[in-house]
Amino acid sequence: MTMVSLISSLLLSLCLASSNPYQDQSSNAPPAKPVQDQDDLLRDPINVLDERINRDKITEQDLPRLPESVILPMPPDHRIAPRPGDVPIDAERWAKAHAAIGAGLGFLRASQHDMGAWMMGAEAAPTDEPAQISPVSVAVTALAVKCFAQFGINLETDRNLQNAVAFVINAQHDDGRFEGGALSNYVTSAAVSALASIDDRSLEEQLVRATRWLQHEQWDQSEGLSPRQDWFGGAGYGNSGRPDLSNTQMMLDALYDAGLSPDEPSFQRALVFLSRAQNLEATNPADWASSNDGGFIYTPANGGESMASEAAGEGRFGENSGGAAGEARSLRSYGSMTYAGFKSMLYAGLSPDDVRVRAAFDWIRNHWTFDENPGVGQQGLYYYYHTMARALRASQQETIADIDGVEHNWRAELIDAIIARQRPDGSWVNDADRWMEGSPDLVTIYCLLALEEALK
Repeated sequence: MTMVSLISSLLLSLCLASSNPYQDQSSNAPPAKPVQDQDDLLRDPINVLDERINRDKITEQDLPRLPESVILPMPPDHRIAPRPGDVPIDAERWAKAHAAIGAGLGFLRASQHDMGAWMMGAEAAPTDEPAQISPVSVAVTALAVKCFAQFGINLETDRNLQNAVAFVINAQHDDGRFEGGALSNYVTSAAVSALASIDDRSLEEQLVRATRWLQHEQWDQSEGLSPRQDWFGGAGYGNSGRPDLSNTQMMLDALYDAGLSPDEPSFQRALVFLSRAQNLEATNPADWASSNDGGFIYTPANGGESMASEAAGEGRFGENSGGAAGEARSLRSYGSMTYAGFKSMLYAGLSPDDVRVRAAFDWIRNHWTFDENPGVGQQGLYYYYHTMARALRASQQETIADIDGVEHNWRAELIDAIIARQRPDGSWVNDADRWMEGSPDLVTIYCLLALEEALK
């Protein structure tokens, strides 16, 4: 029994069907598992509304439909395939991807700080609280740990990996969170995924405490929130600011990587938030969802925000998107958040036949590209690659038919796109320096994680 299998009695089943019905309209779905009583899951709050929530900004909506049973996703896999024949790509491309990862890890070995960390001293600010600058080196180092571990690097013999793991472990607080200031949800989520990838029994206690902290910090009834309110079920920056889809997907990635089952309340509460972040009138009554394209925005909290609307000159809140007098504002969907929402719904156990999953998959088919992060251009391109890789692997689709019916081997195309952008020293960097993608350490880590998903 592995370490991750010990952290919860509700483990992911290994019994999965061979494919999921996104395109063929069949019902060949994996086994279902009943969820807990929804009346308890969506009960009214017993506490007063948390003082950190602005009552004047929060909105209320009818509840989206939650499943009576969940479809178990494929179990987490923390190692790349050992042989080319185990992955549905040609052997030559597998070898090139393997070599690119090796070169990228070589770059990271050279750029690692003496203390075992990457990006020592680097700071970032939450998108909604720019004055709260916080360190990010623990999160970046945790993601680097995952790169090494998934490639099969041995913790017992590799000094770079040993030093990185020690740096991450030393940043954990007694309550389970990892040092991140206002970014504690992001940092702790990255640390959980890293610890799960190592698969070392000696780290079980640290993993359990961090996982429990993430579940406790999710916005729900304990903060006085009603399930009708737009913060409900989401995760934000250390539970100090409004929730967003990026933080929520990081939390769900961590819980999934740690082996928790989608019938856990954290996943099902998150599904409420995910549904409200989707541009889909059939399940989302928000006024901004009028484009009805099935994609996702950055957050539905406080009435909604989208980085794509900002990029289009319509304002992050869509305040400049209205046309004729009285016409409702709208918010634009974009690539990285749509892959995040699609993946998170699968992790939360939604059936591939669910209208929300199908609509998100259709958005992906309509915006198939490796040239940009659709909706925001080159901004966040490598975050997009990483999220795309995890999402498409979670879909269990080996080929994707775009809106014109052209079949795409997503692994092969992703590998080609990433390798084409690798620099001679083994690193990657984004000239569009937003969301810290001007850092070759961070961008190299995103690329290595994406390539490793393609080789699983």
